Amino acid sequence: MIGHFEYRKHDALGLADLVRSGQVTPEELLETAIVAAEASDPAVHALSQKLYDHGREALCHGTEKGAFAGVPFLLKDIGATLKGTVTTQGSRFYADQPPAEADSTLTARYKRAGLVIFGKTTTPEMALAASTEGGFTGTTRNPWALDRTAGGSSGGAAAAVAAGIVPAAHASDGGGSIRIPASCCGLFGLKPTRARTPAGPYAGEGWGSLSVNHVLTRSVRDSAALLDATQGYAPGDPYCAPAVERPYLSEIGQPPGRLRIALQRHPLSGVPVDPECSRAAEAAAHLLADLGHDVEEAQPPGDWEALGSALWTLVSSNVSATLRKRAAELGRPLSEGDVDPVTWNAVTHAATLDVDAYPDALSEIHMQGRRMAEFHAIHDVILSPTLARPPVLLGTQRTDNPDLEAYGRALAEFSPFTQLFNITGQPSMSVPLHWSPDNLPIGVMFSARFGDEALLFRLASQLEQAKPWFDRVVTVSR
Repeated sequence: MIGHFEYRKHDALGLADLVRSGQVTPEELLETAIVAAEASDPAVHALSQKLYDHGREALCHGTEKGAFAGVPFLLKDIGATLKGTVTTQGSRFYADQPPAEADSTLTARYKRAGLVIFGKTTTPEMALAASTEGGFTGTTRNPWALDRTAGGSSGGAAAAVAAGIVPAAHASDGGGSIRIPASCCGLFGLKPTRARTPAGPYAGEGWGSLSVNHVLTRSVRDSAALLDATQGYAPGDPYCAPAVERPYLSEIGQPPGRLRIALQRHPLSGVPVDPECSRAAEAAAHLLADLGHDVEEAQPPGDWEALGSALWTLVSSNVSATLRKRAAELGRPLSEGDVDPVTWNAVTHAATLDVDAYPDALSEIHMQGRRMAEFHAIHDVILSPTLARPPVLLGTQRTDNPDLEAYGRALAEFSPFTQLFNITGQPSMSVPLHWSPDNLPIGVMFSARFGDEALLFRLASQLEQAKPWFDRVVTVSR
């Protein structure tokens, strides 16, 4: 069996190359991943479901001959169904629902790419939090510092990749849930353009268009190749992202050109930014200038009070509708005891909304998309800190925290930058360019025009070459 040290020397495409060349078998890779999970998961708690036999059985039938044939992979426990398994959504309310009768479109595309699914990763209840902690989920810890958050809501995915269980894992992002854990765990995380990846067939869109699925990875090229494998229209989709001119993988190593980059120092909400996060963005700005780009300080447009209200209207009403549908399946009303306090707060807020609130919220986010399009007529890319704080201590941002005021304040102070690009639907990525003096990862965020993931991949590839991070890893054991 391939050793864990050798396993971690390769990204997902590299492992697939080993399989194709006959240097290792898919069975050996899977067993290595399982050993890694058993060694690190007691400490970090990244896995919500261990589906080891599911992965072994899949290999008995052979893998698809895609770009990632034979590579172990994990699904987030929300946003993608796997036939024969339960999607808990991080909630006890879904833990005993019947197993899925079919794969979601996204899962089918992962399988077609040859990935071997052998588990699901933790998420806070209904993916509502920027830290992966809750009454049903338990506590997912950051491999770099076990008393710190791994981020959320894709915290389990990030912890699994950072701990070396897998080189890439499924994630989703409705308010920063790919980029937040990428920043916390020293990973590359790109949120694609709205509708770039399919949400079907069981949903038309995520959170009223705010949420989209992709992955967390250690290398930029893995993210590009996995988006090649999953992007594009599926029959029945209500809409789709702009067409892709060429494979994203072909963008890796290509020069991005001389870019006009706006340095956003402060979030639209005005909350203060930790000096270490500011230093990360400033260092990235200097690096970009050295690489030949034009960087100037500029603040994107937008009224955060109006935008934040629209965001919460869309999130709370969609969460409430999802929960009430489950309650109807059970033949009873939804009650406060079914979910954590933070989740119940979404339900009670949704109940206060009038009939005009939802279309008004959609109108507000669409107008912001047009404002940002005008901003991007001048600036190719927006550079900012990913987060306003380094990875925070665990505890306050639990979805079972009864102190909603403390929870809300902690959330607003931690992740005020990311939501803007869920509102507009633009592609946005967190790049692991900085570590604090006490060795905590701190990401830097780059966001591009609607539909232009290709530019972000070219820029990320340039940054990865200029300031490599792949070999900067952490070891975790029980």
